[in-house]
This record gives sequence, C-alpha cells and structure tokens, in this order.
Amino acid sequence: MSAELIVLVLLIATALAFDFTNGFHDTGNAMATSIATRALKPKTAVLLAGVLNLVGAFLSVEVAITVTSSVLKIQDSKTGALIPSIDASTGLTIIFAGLIGGILWNLLTWLFGIPSSSSHALFGGLIGAGLAAIGLAGVNWTGVTQKVLIPAVAAPVIACLVAGCGTWLVYRITRNVAQKRREAGFRWGQIATASLVALSHGTNDAQKTMGVIALALITTGHLSGDVKNNGLPFWIIASCALAIGLGTYIGGWRVIRTLGKGLVEIESPQGLAAEASSAAIILSSSAAGMALSTTHVATGSILGSGVGKPGAEVRWAVAGRMAVAWLVTLPAAGIVGALAFWLSHGIESLTSSALAGDGVIFLVLVALSGYMWWRAQQQKVDHSNVNADWDHSTNSVVPAELREAGKPGSPSAEKPGADKASV
Repeated sequence: MSAELIVLVLLIATALAFDFTNGFHDTGNAMATSIATRALKPKTAVLLAGVLNLVGAFLSVEVAITVTSSVLKIQDSKTGALIPSIDASTGLTIIFAGLIGGILWNLLTWLFGIPSSSSHALFGGLIGAGLAAIGLAGVNWTGVTQKVLIPAVAAPVIACLVAGCGTWLVYRITRNVAQKRREAGFRWGQIATASLVALSHGTNDAQKTMGVIALALITTGHLSGDVKNNGLPFWIIASCALAIGLGTYIGGWRVIRTLGKGLVEIESPQGLAAEASSAAIILSSSAAGMALSTTHVATGSILGSGVGKPGAEVRWAVAGRMAVAWLVTLPAAGIVGALAFWLSHGIESLTSSALAGDGVIFLVLVALSGYMWWRAQQQKVDHSNVNADWDHSTNSVVPAELREAGKPGSPSAEKPGADKASV
C-alpha cells in the first residue's frame, strides 16, 4: 500500500469521525425542545433523531456538490484537475488539516455545551488550511460568500422572525383553550416537526462530509471532478449516513441541555413553532445547495419562540455566549486548520515523508479528542440530568448538583477518585 493511499484511508476515517461529531454535536437542533417539554423521553428522542438523520442523508447531494467546488480552489472547476501549484499529497494534507480544525472545535464547544456550527467549523478548518498552503488564491471567496457567509447571517434572523411570529400566532389562537389541553395537543405536533428537523439535518449536514470525501478522491484521481453529473458512489453516501446517524444516537446531551433549558423555558406550543420554522428553512436551503448551519437555524428558532411568547424569559447572557461562539467559529477553526497544515508540512520537510507529517497531526487529533472526551466524563451530562433546572447564577451546562459534588469537602469529593474537573 502506497503512502498516498494510507493517507487517503486515514483522511476518510477522519472525515467520518467529523460526521460522527456532527451528529452528536447537533442532536439538540432537532430534539432539544421535545426533550425539554417532555414530549419525548430523552433516549427515545435521540433514537428517533438518529434513524431520521440516517434516512435524510440519502435524499440529496446538492450540498455535497457545494463542498467540492465552493470552498477550496485546489482544482479546476471544469475538469477537476488539481491546480498547478499543488500535488495530490499537498491537496490531501489541506483537506486533512481542515478536518482536524473542524473536529477539535466541535469537541471544544460540545465540552462547554455551546451550540456552535459544525458546518462552519468544517469550512473554517478547510479555509485556514487552504490559506496556509496556497494563500488567498486557495479559497473560492465567491462561493464562500454566497453559499456560507450570507446564509450564516440571514438564516438565524429569518428563523427567529418566523418562529417568533408563529409562536405569537399559536398563543393568540389558543388563548381560550385550557393550558393542559393545549400542551397535550401540541406535543404530538411537536414530535412530528422535530422528526422533520432531524430528517432535514441528515439531508443537509451528512452531505458536507460526503463532499469532503469526494474532494479527497478527486484530488487523488479516484473520482471524477464532475460530481454534479456523475453523482457520488453509494459507499460514500451510506458510510456518511451511518456515521451521522450513530453520532446522533449517542446524543450530545450537553448541547441538548443548553438549547432545551438554557436559552428559554420551552412549552409545547413554542417547541412546535420553533421546530416547524427550522425544518422549513433547512429543507429549502438544502434543495438550493446552500451549506446552511442547522445550529444557527435551530437556535434562532428557539430564541424566536421565546421572544414570541408573551411574558417568556429569554436568557440573553446565554444567547450572547452563543453569538460570540458563532462569530469566532470560522476564524478559530481556521487557525487550528492552518496550524495543523504547517505542522504536517514542517515534518514532511524534515523527513521527506508526507505520511509522517499527516500521521503526526492525526495522532495530535486523537490525543486532544481523547482528553476532551475524558474531561467531559468528569461531570457527565446525560439523559438522566439533561432536564435538571438551569443554574441562572453560573449559566453552566453542568447541573448544579454535579458541580457541588465535585467541590472539596462534599461527600462525593471525599471518596477516592471523586475529585472532578469543572467545565
């Protein structure tokens, strides 16, 4: 097996790992409100979301086409051939480094329960690696602006407005209906709309990983550059569908908790309005090939449902923290992607082996990912405490009981091995 083929296999495995993190990081987009209102039991919700994400991944490839052509400019748009300034080895390292930027940012924001955009983490990583390798010419700025940046600004605003108006209208129409009866009726509608969001998330987000794998195969000559006309191999679609479905089933409980309990106190009518708005926007953008952030849409919809309900409390401190994360996601993931490329390229220069350079950044990814996973297990948020009351004083994703248990002098902290790190 050649060094290039080994790197390609590692890259595909890393792309599927990103798809997996996308699944558990973004589970909350579809199911947070259904879990918060107890329309669905937590484990039932993530199982349903996992199955529908898997099914949704088979429905379209328009966004995958966007990823292969509208972010990086490392190939000729017509022939698919690499640009003269890079070879296949450099192209693979660019994509590899971009994936590392996306995965590490996903895990960091998941650790703190911040619903940032997995899509923008991926695009930021790819853009940063492209800039590090080729400079400004390595990025398709027109495609990034039209397909990524403009939707990033417009989508959450539109989602907030639509969900806000929908929530106000729902409460207006049902103002004379007894609350208990109203809640019971809307829960069924909420389950249906949440399922539609899960389906649309699979349709939109799994395609981004399909596009990355396709781009790597085009770079090495294993796939035609004309994905729009020739389509994608079934194994790419199936593997990405399974990865995002499994990741969704694992359940990103920390992000689910922030969206369901941290932003607003959700009732079933609000959940229905938020989920219906999210589904409509995500599905329409997928059909247009826009690489939309489902996280931005879902968060905007939930925020709108809080604004639209008379007398509802919106936790603007939590919303502000999310907004900051959204603003820094692209540049932060870009910096990580650039650093990963420079590290790989530097080691390649010393050893004359691209495999050595890419192997080192892969090991760095595994080590940092393992650390963040271990850190999260020290104060574990899962199905048993995802609906615990939100602590207004700290706005921490970790329930107050877990933080208290980790303090020195508490009964659990005095037990051997019970000293927990605070997130």
